[in-house]
Amino acid sequence: MKAALEWQIACGVDEAILDAPVDRTEAKTPSKPEAAPAPTPIVREQVDPVALARAAAQAAPDLDGLRTAMEAFDHCDLKRGARQLVFCDGQRNARVMIIGEAPGRDEDLQGKPFVGRAGQLLDLMFSHIGLSRTSPDANAALYITNVLPWRPPQNRDPKPDEMAMMLPFLERHVEFIDPDLIIAMGNHACQALLGKRGITRLRGNWLQALGKPVLPMFHPAYLLRTNEAKREAWADLLSLQARLRDLA
Repeated sequence: MKAALEWQIACGVDEAILDAPVDRTEAKTPSKPEAAPAPTPIVREQVDPVALARAAAQAAPDLDGLRTAMEAFDHCDLKRGARQLVFCDGQRNARVMIIGEAPGRDEDLQGKPFVGRAGQLLDLMFSHIGLSRTSPDANAALYITNVLPWRPPQNRDPKPDEMAMMLPFLERHVEFIDPDLIIAMGNHACQALLGKRGITRLRGNWLQALGKPVLPMFHPAYLLRTNEAKREAWADLLSLQARLRDLA
């Protein structure tokens, strides 16, 4: 053993690894490695964005408070890709409230709804029956907003869950403006307000939503690429004009 130790020292061994000697000649059953403890599952709190939106909307005391609540709402992913919130345009005392689907590129840049080519056509259309977003007269004024306040990526169609979580804010919006009539511009506005799609079938028919008469109309963007639909759009404008006269 002494000779073995001297040989190890000659090989460069200069310290022992263990504090106590180990009998390497004793046969032992290899022990199984201890199983690693199971990872503690991460429990994430489940949230209902629709319920949170409803609570935030109901807590808003006025239009300015509603806008602040919408800007603070972080559960809609559209907010992360948009430049800014697009809240409204027009006169708050207007008898007619126009509801579109979502902002586009121009709206996202300017922060107002319907300011691109479709918005220019919208202004022209309603000017022919004496209505304008800039008129100070409530009888000739328009108020404009959208179902979604943030631009969807690449102007894609709104998703059902996005519309569902923003609908409580829209309902509160209508409550604050309290218009005589609502114009639902396009399929997605009809889906949000009426729970129905098929604008070709719905347009021109007065329906009811949120306690208000609702007139579905073709979206101006559709009219820009479908000239033959402008005849029906003009008929809808005349129907709106007649309904306003009846209510007056």
